[in-house]
Parts: sequence; C-alpha cells; structure tokens
Amino acid sequence: MGSPTVGALDVSAADRAKGVFPSQLHSLTALRFFLALGVVLFHLHLGWRYDDMAVTWLFERGRLGVDVFFILSGFVLTHVYAGALEAGRFSYRSFLTARVARIFPVHVLALAGMLVMVLAAELLNQEYRSEHFTAVGFLKTLLLVQAWFPTNTLNEWNGPSWSLSAEWFAYLAFPLFAWIGILLRRRPWFIVVLSAILFIGLDDFYRSTFGKLLTHAEENLGILRILPEFLLGVGLYHWGRRLNPGPILAWFCAGASVIAMLLAMHRGLDDRLIVFLAGALVLSLALLSKARSGARSSGGVLVLLGEASYALYLIHIPLFTAWRGLMAALLGKPSSYKLHWVEAGAMLLAAQVIAILLFLFFERPARDWIKSRWGGPRAQSAEPQ
Repeated sequence: MGSPTVGALDVSAADRAKGVFPSQLHSLTALRFFLALGVVLFHLHLGWRYDDMAVTWLFERGRLGVDVFFILSGFVLTHVYAGALEAGRFSYRSFLTARVARIFPVHVLALAGMLVMVLAAELLNQEYRSEHFTAVGFLKTLLLVQAWFPTNTLNEWNGPSWSLSAEWFAYLAFPLFAWIGILLRRRPWFIVVLSAILFIGLDDFYRSTFGKLLTHAEENLGILRILPEFLLGVGLYHWGRRLNPGPILAWFCAGASVIAMLLAMHRGLDDRLIVFLAGALVLSLALLSKARSGARSSGGVLVLLGEASYALYLIHIPLFTAWRGLMAALLGKPSSYKLHWVEAGAMLLAAQVIAILLFLFFERPARDWIKSRWGGPRAQSAEPQ
C-alpha cells in the first residue's frame, strides 16, 4: 500500500520528553514488509494444494494486512504533516503531489503489465475471464475510483489496487481527518472512540446491506473500510504523542502486541478483534521507535524490505498471473492448477527480488522526479518517502 516512510531527523531527549516522535519510525517501515508479505501469502494460499487452514488460519488472515495498512497510513501521514498543519504551513498541493508520486508510478506499471497479458490472451485466443477485464473496469482502476461506488461486478485489473482506491479517497479527504485530529488532539482517546463507533456503524450497515463484514469490503464500497481505520491512525498518533514509555516497557508492549496479533490470526479470531489489535500493534511499535530514538540507525534490511513493500504488494498478482500462465502453457496444465510448496516459494522469492529492484531503480526515481517537477515551492522537506 501507499503508507509512507518518513525522513531522516532524530529528536533530542528534551523533544522526547515533550512527546515528539523521531522522524524515522523504522519499526513502522519494517512492519510494512510483514503486512505486504501477509497479503501475498494470502493470495498464494488460495492457489496452493495444501489445506493450511486445518493447521493455522494465519495465511487466510493475512488479508487483514490491508486494514493495518489503513491504520498505519492515518498514523504516519499525521506524523509527517501535523507540524505544518498546526503552524498553518500545510500545502494541499504539495501533499497531493507527494501522494501521486508515491502511489501512481508503480500502480500504472503493474496495471500496464496486466493489460499486456490480457491483450496477449486475446491475440493468442487463450481462455480467460473476459467479463472481469472490461474497458470500464480498466479506466476505473487506472483512476483509482473502483472502490468508491457500489458494484456487483468483479474487477480483476490487479485486484490489490482496490485498496489504493480507498487510500486515494482518504488522501483527498486528508484535510478533514487532520482537522478532526487537531481539534481533538488534547483528547485523543475521543478520536479513538469516535473511530470505533464509526467502524461499528459502518460494519452494521455493510452486513445488513451486503451480508459481509466491513473487513470484506473491497471493490464494492471499499472506501467505507478505510474511513474508521484511517481515523483510528490519526487518533493513535495524537495519543502516542502523550505517551513516553522507557525502552524496557516499550519493548515489552511491542512484543506483547506482536504475539497477540499473531495468535489471533493463527486461531482465526473475529476480523474485528484483529483490527482492534492492529491499532495496538501500530501504536506500540511507534512508541518503540520513540523510546529508541537516541539510537541512530540507517534501518537495515528490514527497512529496505519495508520500503519495497509497496512494489511487492502491487506486482505480485501480475507476476503470479504471468508465471502460472507460462507454466500452464509449458506443462499443458490449466492455469488454475494447484501450486507445490517449492513453486510457491520460488514465486515469492522472485516477487521480492523484483520489488526491491523496482523500488531502487523505478519507484524512488519516478517519485522524486514527480515531486521535483510538480511539488511547488511549498513542498515540505519531510515529505513522505
């Protein structure tokens, strides 16, 4: 997803005492890798030959990484822009330019890959579900509005991009979220409670209207799914500014939240409980970064993987589709054949390597070029990376 990382400033002990987060929230950047990996494993588990749910629900619940991303987006964007907003220096133009630069280059590239495969299938008279790859669906996906409206039509133009559509909606509405955060920043618990009430209300609406939990909202009004979760991230950020745990307590809370999250996913507990635990996970990891802000670090491998997680999230479906199509053609199998562990592992490794290369040599240069060309004179020095 488009959850950003942030710049490279540290804070002093005095700043930490005032509740200031360090600019580098390495723990949250690293978290992005595991969230993207969870979504990728969820999609892989749908196509492999093993009944993993007889042993663990961990792979199936990997789909909820999207909800954690939504919370993370609200938290990190508030972190990046809170100072400018409170000082009246926020530039909506610079903000949107940074968001476009962050999400659109890889999105367009992945969508172009799907288009090439669909056109190739047409030219070679290969069987595919053409009803799921319509011109209207392509246009909606390109503009990232496919999750804004009710629909009964399955859109397979790179399915994971529905969450980008929801994110894009939240970005456009960010001033409203930010205003709520600033208005209630002295009572951040109220923002958290408000987000919970909104989640419960929208979940009840979605279940009564479509017969599904809100955590299953995707192309069909997926924007409803991000609204309470993004707001929760805003509230957790303002709450976290008021908390200053020491390193030992921060490590304990972070470890406990990770274990609780994994156990809940493993046992296949209610999606809504897992979303609640996700909020605690994001806050505890952010507080861990605050408690360790005096320790300078370039981030290491996990941060690189976190930075490349957006590319991994977006390119894994086109890559898996191409892989399975090619293997089916070479081996004379239907494209829906079930995967062996070895093949699934090879696909995962290939996706990760390609994602890192895309991040280093395409995504980051394209992002910097767009921001430098259209960011405007008021572009923030701490724009999300």
